[in-house]
Amino acid sequence: MKATLSPSSLTCLPHRKVSSFQSPSLLLRTLRPSSASMTMTAARGNVAVTASATSVEKLRQGIAEFYNETSGLWEEIWGDHMHHGFYDPDSSVQLSDSGHREAQIRMIEESLRFAGVTGPFLNTLLLMIDEEEKKIKRVVDVGCGIGGSSRYLASKFGAECIGITLSPFQAKRANDLAAAQSLSHKVSFQVADALEQPFEDGRFDLVWSMESGEHMPDKAKFVNELVRVAAPGGKIIIVTWCHRNLSEGEEALQPWEQDLLNKICKTFYLPAWCSTSDYVKLLQSHSIQDIKCADWSENVAPFWPAVIQTALTWKGLVSLLRSGMKSIKGALTMPLMIKGYKKGIIKFGIITCQKPL
Repeated sequence: MKATLSPSSLTCLPHRKVSSFQSPSLLLRTLRPSSASMTMTAARGNVAVTASATSVEKLRQGIAEFYNETSGLWEEIWGDHMHHGFYDPDSSVQLSDSGHREAQIRMIEESLRFAGVTGPFLNTLLLMIDEEEKKIKRVVDVGCGIGGSSRYLASKFGAECIGITLSPFQAKRANDLAAAQSLSHKVSFQVADALEQPFEDGRFDLVWSMESGEHMPDKAKFVNELVRVAAPGGKIIIVTWCHRNLSEGEEALQPWEQDLLNKICKTFYLPAWCSTSDYVKLLQSHSIQDIKCADWSENVAPFWPAVIQTALTWKGLVSLLRSGMKSIKGALTMPLMIKGYKKGIIKFGIITCQKPL
């Protein structure tokens, strides 16, 4: 059954401005196919993807191989958090390595704050429940990388955290790091598909997806799985790359915009992109409360220039060459990410919500 949302239950804050979205009963925009060999079918009212089993498997394999090859390089240069940092607008890229790593931790904290998760308890909406029941006890990290967010969240909340990734290298490295930090009793990692999560319904108090949604070939199924595994009263946090919201009357991005995204897709193994408003509409199709979103593009603007600067150091160049061709292609694609942000095509969005009790 579709959710009936009051005006106060949906908030979107792009650049701190409140925007409204169409009713979920209205039809979503057509999403163009990406260069990742996926066949997109846009049905008005949802975000649907149809693809042959061969295409989906090819994409999964490409993602796994990409991160098998590049994760070691990332950890060597940037540490164990494989995501953007959160910066004050107009911050300089001339920050120390520790400054950028602090920005990555800040991204986690800002995401929790935006979702209303400010401490070991879910929020004040649950005050009527026994204190022990309010605690965040179980977390799933969907697209966990080498486990930086999982270990941080487990330590912060004292919670059990399970991370899933398509990359065997990432799962093993994440478990090794958990053992080295004496967190194996709290944190574990496994190879699993975010679209077919190996968990029972309603298991997790916090469902965390930090920059993994962009890899999902079926955004509707991705959101369905996030909602399914969330416990009653649980929070869902999605932080992801999106394309800009379409203007009224637009049916698709401009051809030159799509061409830029397609070039990025080829390198980073991405299927078709969607917008923040597409995610909101997908969540509106569920009985979900307190849907909020924001455009944090300005807050991540220093990130890609900093990555390029790092790649151009002697250490970065040596590590890049040692890592392999996928890493080199990734480095060469970084200027396209910057261009996409500057042109307003690429948006860095956060979408949060709560599953009803």
